[in-house]
Amino acid sequence: MLTTARHSLRFGLAALSLALAGHFAAALPAIAAPKDTVVIGMGIEPTGLDPTVAAPAAIGQVTWQNVFQGLTRIDQDGKVQPQLAAGWTIADEGRTYLFKLREGVRFSNGVPFDATVAKFALDRARGDDSTNPQKQFFSVISDIEVRDPRTLVLHLSSPAGNLLYWLGWPSSVMVEPSSADANKSQPVGTGPFKLASWRQGDRLELVRNEDYWDAENRPALRTATFRFISDAQAQAAAVKSGDVDAFPEFGAPELFASFKGDPRLTTSVGDTELKVVAGLNGRKAPFDNPKVRQALMMAIDRQTVIEGAWSGYGTPIGSHYTPNDPGYVDTTGVYPYDPEKAKALLAEAGYPDGLSLTIKTPQMSYATRTSEVLQAMLAEIGVQLQIVPTEFPGKWISEVFKGHDFDMTIVAHAEPLDIGIYARDDYYFGYDNPAFSKAVAEAERTTDTAARLALYGEAQRMLAADVPALYLFVMPKLGVWDAKLKGLWVNEPIPSNDLSDVTWDE
Repeated sequence: MLTTARHSLRFGLAALSLALAGHFAAALPAIAAPKDTVVIGMGIEPTGLDPTVAAPAAIGQVTWQNVFQGLTRIDQDGKVQPQLAAGWTIADEGRTYLFKLREGVRFSNGVPFDATVAKFALDRARGDDSTNPQKQFFSVISDIEVRDPRTLVLHLSSPAGNLLYWLGWPSSVMVEPSSADANKSQPVGTGPFKLASWRQGDRLELVRNEDYWDAENRPALRTATFRFISDAQAQAAAVKSGDVDAFPEFGAPELFASFKGDPRLTTSVGDTELKVVAGLNGRKAPFDNPKVRQALMMAIDRQTVIEGAWSGYGTPIGSHYTPNDPGYVDTTGVYPYDPEKAKALLAEAGYPDGLSLTIKTPQMSYATRTSEVLQAMLAEIGVQLQIVPTEFPGKWISEVFKGHDFDMTIVAHAEPLDIGIYARDDYYFGYDNPAFSKAVAEAERTTDTAARLALYGEAQRMLAADVPALYLFVMPKLGVWDAKLKGLWVNEPIPSNDLSDVTWDE
């Protein structure tokens, strides 16, 4: 029955792609290419503009590297580079980090950046009242010393092999004390752009910061507009008509083929950290029974999920780790697709007649489609899955992430190397494995790369065996943009739309 469903699904998607490709292949006006401005399409609008107080990836995709900068930064290859810190030294067996800060840096409101401001930003991120989405990154800092305006010293309670990497994340950007509370709607940063206007529900415009501290690397763009378009066909139409110059993360894979072969456009398929997982609420039955979790995992054919949810674009995963991350272990074979064995496990767990569950599904295309495929697959082993559409981020954050009011849910975790979330107290999965928490803690403490990656390998194997979530696939970055536009990132090692090097070909 499932095989027939798969063939029907493939045929239907292929027919839809061909029909839509024909629809969009008609003659269209040439895409205009203004030389000092760009219009970027996004499927999700950020709820605010300060990545240091809220988690949604869309915040960083607008403001990180454009408005806000950090002591370090992550480049498009995923490597750590200096930014507001020109350099650093590490001493005391990894417990002391001395940063030499750049001179002449100012925020867009004219306030100078120095070690006192950096201390404020880090103290704010790690303080008792902090709502920073990665607050735990800063918990290892025991004291912050301002030695002079250009010298910042972080004293750690234990070594932290990932500290320089963490300091390059959107959640770690530097904020200016007098404007920090208003950054959600009126961001003030040290970056090459500043906010010009934000028409919520429609668009946001950045304008070049003419007083940007790094004059030699001032961006070529004078303005950049983000258009927020959630509907898939509207996204495609906007690209084809030239209403937007680029959709770096195009949200409709079934339409992606319609762009190929158009000489006016560039298409790319890049790597991301977007791990699509179906979270299970381990705090309650039936998910407190490992046999139930294992049975659900064995009922899932990951490749069929990828075909049905994302038109065949994606890479299967067996734990909360991507193949492009250092130390990746392929764990997709731990619980391979085997519906008959899945039924037997359910019976052993006390559910010979199956069970009924709900899945709270954010109203985003990948989540809706994935839930529908899971619904069909789980029905094959007697599990009735009711899809509950859930507004994202607001309702999903309040009900699932914070309130833990769910059976199953589904979301793409966008942060890189975030396997440690399963060790956090009261995280929404409700996963509690002291051995896992110990492995992650040791990995984050060690400064030896090989040892750290070996520990991450252990952690991956534990998640694959314990199944606190159904590990499905990594979404690629499907990008489409005007062929004359250069400098957009093909890969996404961290959620971003860094426009600092974007230019137009003459």
